[in-house]
Amino acid sequence: MERKYNKQPKLHIRTGDTVKVIAGNSKGQSGKVTKVLVEKQRAIVEGVNLITKHIKPTAANPQGELKKTEGSIHISNLMLVDPATGQPTRIGRKANEEGKLQRYSKESGKFIADPSK
Repeated sequence: MERKYNKQPKLHIRTGDTVKVIAGNSKGQSGKVTKVLVEKQRAIVEGVNLITKHIKPTAANPQGELKKTEGSIHISNLMLVDPATGQPTRIGRKANEEGKLQRYSKESGKFIADPSK
């Protein structure tokens, strides 16, 4: 069912989550999500998928430099790490005690706390 007002998709990963890379060149690495690019369905993970940027020489920096930064990874290649067990887990959404939808781990069945709070 299409969302009525907010057309952005609901993603299973949020900023501040700890994730594990399940596919690609960085497979097996884990880190904390620093930024989620919702429109592109990609995320930037701390210390994962490092790319080298060539910085052109300038008057302030006549030598130039090679700068390593994190590249974005598609969210389908990331899996949330369950804070309770420390293992990668699939997630779902169900109502908590207050009746508000909250993420939960499908393996342990426990609710996942919002990383922004």
